[in-house]
Amino acid sequence: MNLEFLVRKNIYHLKPYSCARDEFQGIASVHLDANESPYNQELNRYPDPLQHQLKQKIADLKKVRPAQIMAGNGSDEAIDLVFRIFCEPKEDNVVAMEPTYGMYKVAADINNVEYRPVLLEENFRLNASKLLAATDIHTKVIFLCSPNNPSGNLMNREEMLAIVQNFNGIVVIDEAYADFSTEPTWLKDLDKYANLIVLHTFSKAWGLASLRCGLAFASEEIIALFNKVKYPYNVNTLTQNKVLDELNYGSRKNAWVEMILKEREPLEKALKALPMVEKIYHSDANFLLVKVKDADKTYRFLSERGIIVRNRNKIPWCDNCLRITIGTPDENSALISALKEFSE
Repeated sequence: MNLEFLVRKNIYHLKPYSCARDEFQGIASVHLDANESPYNQELNRYPDPLQHQLKQKIADLKKVRPAQIMAGNGSDEAIDLVFRIFCEPKEDNVVAMEPTYGMYKVAADINNVEYRPVLLEENFRLNASKLLAATDIHTKVIFLCSPNNPSGNLMNREEMLAIVQNFNGIVVIDEAYADFSTEPTWLKDLDKYANLIVLHTFSKAWGLASLRCGLAFASEEIIALFNKVKYPYNVNTLTQNKVLDELNYGSRKNAWVEMILKEREPLEKALKALPMVEKIYHSDANFLLVKVKDADKTYRFLSERGIIVRNRNKIPWCDNCLRITIGTPDENSALISALKEFSE
């Protein structure tokens, strides 16, 4: 892969902003370099701009090298950086499967980059040939999400592999829901495919959505580009420290995942028993895509009772579909009770 050809020229030759903490190597006892206040200890210092301690711990957990990790303000920061690094506005384009996570298109629109959606096949199946056929010499990135949002299903690995191997550009695989799946992560393929970027998040299985910490994994060369373009102090100290602490409790996270998956089956069974439910799509994630007779009316009824689900009625293949997150047993029971009332 010719990385220089793929990267925007101004980004490739960019001299990044140099933080005071970047220039100093060692242990400091007196900090007079960054115009910080000397008061309000523990909160008065800028955070580690490259999150060295956090990345080392993540690297140990994920079996990658620290230099293969970019930590950001949620996965959305990494998605935006992909456009800013690789896509020339008004000139380049990206291809993505449809329907999928909506931020890919939003980031494309913000960056003034053409977004080419390719409709998934029935039951949200991926067709590599269709996605590749939508590319041209100005296509810099293909976005894949597996398990997909909003459908919940894993994409066929062979179809994904065909895209990674045959596309002369960047392939982003968003694995936000991978912890709920039995399939191996694409992280093990980073050294094999130089064009691969894999996204993970602490917002789902780890239960840390409020901290806004997402991860991009890629080759050292691509991560170096992320570090050039990202804002210098993009992950605050409180988030870094809290995630570091939470990483000590991986067994608790695994227990939460197990409880969610255990709840998914009875919730699906209870939903199927309702006369208003027409179909429930297979899920490898922590949510179900449910086709009902009237999604808009059902959504309004639930909202009036303080139960929020996601109405996906307006997007392709999702006519009259609601996306329902797996909650606690009490939350799931409240949902079913409300839907039973609606069906009467």
